[in-house]
Amino acid sequence: MSDGWSESAQAWIADMGEDGDYGRRFVMDAPMLARVRAGAFAEALDVGCGEGRFCRMLQHEGVRTVGIDPTPELIARARELDDKGEYRLGRAEALEFEDDRFDLVVSYLSLIDIPDIAAAIAEMARVLKPGGTLLIANLTGFNTAGAAHDMGWTKLADGRPGFAMDGYLEERAAWAEWRGIRIVNWHRPLSTYMTLLLEQGLTLTRFEEPTPVGGDPLRGARYVRAPWFMLMEWTRPA
Repeated sequence: MSDGWSESAQAWIADMGEDGDYGRRFVMDAPMLARVRAGAFAEALDVGCGEGRFCRMLQHEGVRTVGIDPTPELIARARELDDKGEYRLGRAEALEFEDDRFDLVVSYLSLIDIPDIAAAIAEMARVLKPGGTLLIANLTGFNTAGAAHDMGWTKLADGRPGFAMDGYLEERAAWAEWRGIRIVNWHRPLSTYMTLLLEQGLTLTRFEEPTPVGGDPLRGARYVRAPWFMLMEWTRPA
């Protein structure tokens, strides 16, 4: 069964543009780049790079970057926008790189797209150098538990807006649709990710739930009222 990415590729490219969507541009970019700048990294792997936007940002920071993604249309667009960059078709569950290759591995809002998350996290840890960093941006389980049951933002009986969720501990796939994009996203509780990362011997060195900086304040208020994104930084012991 298709996961919708090839069919949604052009809508995704149009939605991202050069600056990215609201969540990336005004919520996650700044804290993600702050962690990159704190690390003095030489070479990064961006797992699920899409059209290559964060790869280009990493390269602007002086980090040589390889981007992989399983969607041919998105890799083609990444190469078109950055003909000197390195972009490859590939899946997170079977990375075609040697052990201990990268000092930075990035998953920027891609864990929710990966069916076999256990294999993917094991692969990310495998290609990470001892002492290297796995930097993750992801949707919170609170967010995806709402979306997976067609809940999310709703109007309460007294007229106030509220965020509804259900089935938090039940791991499942569900279709997500917005602005012409229709793709499969995976809901998983936070404990699933934490357990798999700890089982790889990684050490959690930073955890954030970033708030918006700039952009439409009315839109930003929703990202403050309900947990939306999280940032995790994990280190492979030297």
